[in-house]
Amino acid sequence: MSSFPLPDAETVVKTSTTFARDLAERTLATFVVAAGGVAVAAGPADMFNASFWETMATAGVAAAGSLLKGVIARARAFGSKNSASLAKGV
Repeated sequence: MSSFPLPDAETVVKTSTTFARDLAERTLATFVVAAGGVAVAAGPADMFNASFWETMATAGVAAAGSLLKGVIARARAFGSKNSASLAKGV
C-alpha cells in the first residue's frame, strides 16, 4: 500500500488562516468601496433616489458577491489554493 503524504496540522491551520484573512480583507474592501461610491453618487450628486439604508444594502450585496467569488475561487482552484482571488499566482 502506497503512503499518501499529508501536510502537518500547522500547515493546514496556516493555510486556512491565510485564506480566511485574504477573503475577509477583500470582502471588507469591497463593502467600503461600494458604500463610498454609492453614498457619493446618492449624496452630493443626487443621482439616485435611495435612502441611507438602501445604499448600505447595495454595498452589502456587493460585499456578499465578493465573498461568494472568493469561496468559488477557493473551491474551483482557479488561482492559488491559499487565495480568494480568481487570478493565477495571487
